[in-house]
Amino acid sequence: MAGKVSFFERNAIPLKSIARILFGGVWLIDAYFKFLPNFAQNFSNLVASTAQGQPAWFGGWFAFWVSVTSSNPALWAYIVAFSELALAICLIFGFMRKVGYSGGILLSLLIWAIPEGFGGPYGPSSTDIGTGVIYAIVFLMLIVINATAGPSRYSVDYYLEKRFKWWKKLAEF
Repeated sequence: MAGKVSFFERNAIPLKSIARILFGGVWLIDAYFKFLPNFAQNFSNLVASTAQGQPAWFGGWFAFWVSVTSSNPALWAYIVAFSELALAICLIFGFMRKVGYSGGILLSLLIWAIPEGFGGPYGPSSTDIGTGVIYAIVFLMLIVINATAGPSRYSVDYYLEKRFKWWKKLAEF
């Protein structure tokens, strides 16, 4: 049994790419919903409603974002939509992974901190902390996997790195 290799060890390279692509599919679906007209029309209401019921010491944070997004809610809604679409493309095709994963952590934390209201308000009926923080952790895990397992042969970055040596700075950790 000492020499037996598990399924996961034998298939680590395609499995890490499949996980990345599936996560990209989640972001693609999420981006699709953001491009629906109802999202842009209700974006500032979404942010404002999140502020309701939050602790008073969060008041300034949410007041800031309500004022920023209420001036042009469609612009902010489409910034979020295009950011999520860019992340989906990055994940599905394995394009600019280093930039994409880092940006994914930032966007996920912003989503968690603004429209998800840090997963709160916390109380007896609270059941989770929100998805944004979990997405940030998934991006962090993709960074760890990418850094430890090396380049993914199932990515656009892999082929760009062969042609342009400098591309590795945008793609690899």
